[in-house]
Amino acid sequence: MRIIFIRHGDPDYVNDSLTDKGVREAKLLSDRIVKWNTDNMKFYCSPLGRAQKTASYTLQRLGREAITYDWLKEFSYFIDDPVTGRHGVPWDFMPEYWTQIPQMYDREDWKKTEIYRSNPDLLPAYEEVCTGLDRLIDEYGYKREQNYYKNTNNNATNDTVVIFCHLGITCVMMSHLLGISPALLFHDFYLAPTSMTILATEERQNHAAYFRVQVMGDTTHLLQGKEPISAAGYFTDVFQG
Repeated sequence: MRIIFIRHGDPDYVNDSLTDKGVREAKLLSDRIVKWNTDNMKFYCSPLGRAQKTASYTLQRLGREAITYDWLKEFSYFIDDPVTGRHGVPWDFMPEYWTQIPQMYDREDWKKTEIYRSNPDLLPAYEEVCTGLDRLIDEYGYKREQNYYKNTNNNATNDTVVIFCHLGITCVMMSHLLGISPALLFHDFYLAPTSMTILATEERQNHAAYFRVQVMGDTTHLLQGKEPISAAGYFTDVFQG
């Protein structure tokens, strides 16, 4: 089984849509996807406008529809940043703050930190996302067994799930699949607008399946289309090579 996470195009956050650049990115993305063999692919999407619009260019050309789940919306459970005073998304902390908290590095103990417990809706939302993702994966015959998945079909499948969503929620889902604190994914990796992150199950023994990252944040379609990679959500220059 394969999961492809796709971040929305360059965002117009005020109107929950795409900028003109984001539209160009989404069209280049669709040029890439329509060349795939999509027979064993199913599409899912966040309910938010910027993800829906990004997906629309691909879905229209393929004559397909996406299933929308509310739990795929951006993980916008706001907190007050203790360093900057910013009231906003629960990441983008200053390194001199979060790196000094050992719990941030632990797959379970990050939930015990004061900052992540400051919004009472955040941890229940995290569990909702994990549950929703496991239910989706279960539909394809992969049942969660503590920290890996059991292939109940007894055969590796060619099913591919394509999820149009957001940077933060992708990190949340990957933290569950890979057993990594989301704080590390939030702060250590950048996923550019319309980038693809691809995970697939390795199934080598006793029908035990474990998701492994093949590609993270790929923007080949933008480079080939001579469209600069957007820095939305990044705090330094983006390498354009």
